[in-house]
Amino acid sequence: MVITPAMFVVLLALTESDRHGYALIEHAGRLSAGSIRLGEATLYRTLQRMRIDGLIEEIDAAPVDPKPDGRAGRRRYYRITAAGRTAVRDEAQRLAGLLSSETAQALLRSERKACG
Repeated sequence: MVITPAMFVVLLALTESDRHGYALIEHAGRLSAGSIRLGEATLYRTLQRMRIDGLIEEIDAAPVDPKPDGRAGRRRYYRITAAGRTAVRDEAQRLAGLLSSETAQALLRSERKACG
């Protein structure tokens, strides 16, 4: 299974706690130091794919402020599954392995010299 950057930051965010969509967008930005910016369409497509793949599940939502028409609104909250934890751990290990490679380390050293 391919884990996209959007999926990776969403799974990372959900390892910390259950979250609703807007909180996932905000937390993904913080986790990636702003390098990954999830728009609503991208987030909800990603969440749908992850639910189909069994990486996350939708859980009971907490009520939110009433909508202008008086109906009570509900936020959808998401929780990581055991399969999601395995996937995010495997992807983190894969990325760590790539970053520790001689090629990556040489690139990082050359970038530091160029900046310093």
